[in-house]
Amino acid sequence: SRKGGSRSFLSEAAYGEQELDANSALMELDKGLRSGKLGEQCEAVVLFPKLFQKYPFPILINSAFLKLADIFRLGNNFLRLCVLKVTQQSEKHLEKILNVDEFVKRVFSVIHSNDPVARAITLRMLGSLASIIPERKNAHHSIRQSLDSHDNVEVEAAIFAAASFSAQSKDFAAGICNKISEMIQGLDTPVDLKLKLIPMLQHMHHDANLASSSRELLQQLVTSYPSTPMVIVTLHTFTQLAASSLIDIPKQLQLLLQYLKDDPRKAVKRLAIQDLKLLAKKAPHLWTRENTQTLCECALTSPYNSLKLGMLAVLSTLSGTIAIKQYLSPVTGSSSVPPRLTDLVKLAQECCYHSNLAVAAHGVIVLTNISISCPEKDIVHLEQDTVLGVESLLMLCSQDSSPSAQATLKTTLTSLVQLLKSRPHLSQSAVEFLLGQLHSSCDSSRVLMCHALAAIATHLPVLGDGMLGDLVDLYRVASHSSTDKQQELLVSLATVIFVASQSSLSAEVKMVIKQQLENVANGWTVYRIARQASRMGCHELSSELYQSLRTRVASEHFYFWLNSLKEFSQAEQCLSHVEDGDYSAAMSAIAEALRSYQKGIASLTAASTPLSPLTFQCEFVKLRIDTLQALSQLICTCNSLKTSPPPAIATTIALTSGNDLQRCGRISMQMKVSMDEFRSLAARYADLHQSSFDADYATLRNVELQQQSCLLVSHVIEALILDPQAASFQEYGTLGSFQTESEYERRMMSVFNHVLEEVEGLSKKHPPVSYLHTGCLCDAVIALLKVPLSFQRYFFQKLQSTSIKLALSPSPRTPTEPIPVQNSQQLTLKVEGVVQHGSTPGLFRKIQSVCLNVTSILQSKTGPDYKIPLDSKTNEIEQRVEPHNDYFSTQFLLNFSILGTHTVTVEASVVDESGIEWKTGPKTTVSVKSLEDPYSQQLRHQLQQQGGAQSAPQRSAYARF
Repeated sequence: SRKGGSRSFLSEAAYGEQELDANSALMELDKGLRSGKLGEQCEAVVLFPKLFQKYPFPILINSAFLKLADIFRLGNNFLRLCVLKVTQQSEKHLEKILNVDEFVKRVFSVIHSNDPVARAITLRMLGSLASIIPERKNAHHSIRQSLDSHDNVEVEAAIFAAASFSAQSKDFAAGICNKISEMIQGLDTPVDLKLKLIPMLQHMHHDANLASSSRELLQQLVTSYPSTPMVIVTLHTFTQLAASSLIDIPKQLQLLLQYLKDDPRKAVKRLAIQDLKLLAKKAPHLWTRENTQTLCECALTSPYNSLKLGMLAVLSTLSGTIAIKQYLSPVTGSSSVPPRLTDLVKLAQECCYHSNLAVAAHGVIVLTNISISCPEKDIVHLEQDTVLGVESLLMLCSQDSSPSAQATLKTTLTSLVQLLKSRPHLSQSAVEFLLGQLHSSCDSSRVLMCHALAAIATHLPVLGDGMLGDLVDLYRVASHSSTDKQQELLVSLATVIFVASQSSLSAEVKMVIKQQLENVANGWTVYRIARQASRMGCHELSSELYQSLRTRVASEHFYFWLNSLKEFSQAEQCLSHVEDGDYSAAMSAIAEALRSYQKGIASLTAASTPLSPLTFQCEFVKLRIDTLQALSQLICTCNSLKTSPPPAIATTIALTSGNDLQRCGRISMQMKVSMDEFRSLAARYADLHQSSFDADYATLRNVELQQQSCLLVSHVIEALILDPQAASFQEYGTLGSFQTESEYERRMMSVFNHVLEEVEGLSKKHPPVSYLHTGCLCDAVIALLKVPLSFQRYFFQKLQSTSIKLALSPSPRTPTEPIPVQNSQQLTLKVEGVVQHGSTPGLFRKIQSVCLNVTSILQSKTGPDYKIPLDSKTNEIEQRVEPHNDYFSTQFLLNFSILGTHTVTVEASVVDESGIEWKTGPKTTVSVKSLEDPYSQQLRHQLQQQGGAQSAPQRSAYARF
């Protein structure tokens, strides 16, 4: 997407916006609040959420909320409404209010007003604050009182507040439950009020007694009030309560299915379906075979498309879970029905050819999921049915560009790709069918089909060659106009061509692509295609495309960015000409590539801005440069066996020194250096991996493969030359067994396996070191160089952005001034932090906890150096805190017993949901000055004076002589 591309540069901060500090921003709003004009006051109030977003620390939020509480207390109802809206919008900042009592006192004073509207707004305000004051008895009491009010507005507000408090407080829920049930059963309560009261029962799940009494009440209501709105509200509340208390889900499923089957009203059936879907997502393992069977029977007999669609949506949710296995497993004591004859499969087959596209899509999903989860022996006919269903639906949707048809097409293609992953023998015919369809489809369908073809070709590269001819023909005729869809199609088609040709594009294909791009493509499309080419390793084409784009951009940062990409592509292109066995050509190719890389890195540094420092890109490229230099150095070292072979007396030297490696002469020491170099490169790749919290999986896998290639080289040096006895190959045995996700990964894995086999064969036969060993090493280097490097997505664009802001207190008055502390006391350092997200938080991984590490180092001493136990010289403490609503705070006790200036460093790192630690930063430092406390200073002075008084008389005696 266009936005995504630009985001890689100007990170999501508003670019160039002047950062006002928090206090002046608050003063500005305060001026508005104190204004005499109502309009200005309201404007100031509604700007508060923006302020909280920008400065999310408690010190500001606390004073801002106290100001708002004052406005709430003194203003008119419209201002109160504005404050209520602000409070509801800023829900996640409420727990940062430090003076909760003061804040609530100001708000609560309005509850005694004579104006029922003011009381109603106050009740809603209290309800919005329930998360921070769940057990305030005066609030509980006011809500109970207001439920008996004669003013409708007030009663509705009280119901809202009661629901909010019931969700938070067990005591309140238990206390209010009887009152609510009396009101619901009372004859004088109007029906519309009952409809608002019933949903409150969904919060009565704090203990089993409360839940069961609420269920009994709902059961009575369902039977005694059969009108449609009552049944709908009651059933939905019933489901919500069951979902929260968990134990009642099986009963609830039976109740909903009974209503679905027996109740003639469409609205009730619809609600039953909606709730069944909720329970299918929440607890698919609790669906028995009978439940699923009942649902299938209802769907088979239902004449209404809308209801059939709903039931199928529930079944398609279930078919991707354990429920499908329970449905298909034979019931004990009866003969097993083959999957093909079950009602679920009959229903799905019937729906695949349904006139309603959405129904057909769900039919296809169900069939696909059954085909994937069935044992293979039962399945031959079922596979064919699934493929036929998919193909007919694709044919129907591919020529229709309406949104519903496109959505169905997307679903169907996803199902097809999933099916082919688990049943690869169906792929050939499916690919041929898709290629046939591409010619007659509309543009938007073609784009989706290209995505599917790319996914299939990535998993089964064998099929790539067969696709190329059709794809290139299509590319020739693809673009008649420059509409958005056409541009999108050019990118998708190019991507499939790159995947299918496996990074070796023929000259003819390149010509076709470049010609089409010159005719109709806009610059953005060309950039996207070049990006895909860089990702797939087609570096020759990408360097030409970047070259053509350089002068078509608006800012010099973009120019330098494109220029650096062009240089990197050229550098990788130099390496693609390396031949097996030709070592000197390999050296010169690396030298040529390094020249381009050095130009590129200079250009990349020029492209970075303070807001987007391109840290990952620079580090990735620096590591690539260092790896290439190390590989080149390794070939040199191997050659040195010819230029300075081991001396004739090497064996004698080895025996006398007891170092067996001396037998190999000078080369052994150089190899040791080379091995250490590769190990340190691998460690740097590991650091880069650990600092890329926001990267997508493919990028991280790419960095991992680079790291593994460095470890492989160091291992091979050790196994062949330095220590052939100790090196074991057992741990590398399983490399080829797992599923690879990309062409690059597949090729790297095959190189790793091949190199390890060669080395294992050689190290058993020949003792080191001979030209066979050096030849094998050089071949390994060339094999690694021949795999074209892939520049993955995170190099170009950030889809998730996460950063942490820390605030330390006490903080120094000016940045240079240290914080004074007495050496006999400990300093309490409070660390607060805020997690900030981009537009898609938690896309790849979420923060589970933040790990804070505090260390202090003595910079300069002022006092005399007493013997102090070592552990009191430095502080090193680590704590883990879980952020709540993106905010965390904790405290550290630090000891500064040595007089002098200390530097305290606080570093944050992040632990994700899988328990992996990521070094995201930031690092903050403050300096602390440890001063002697007055009492010990006084003691010291007294001792010095006493010492001085004793030595004085002696001195005068000597002075006489």
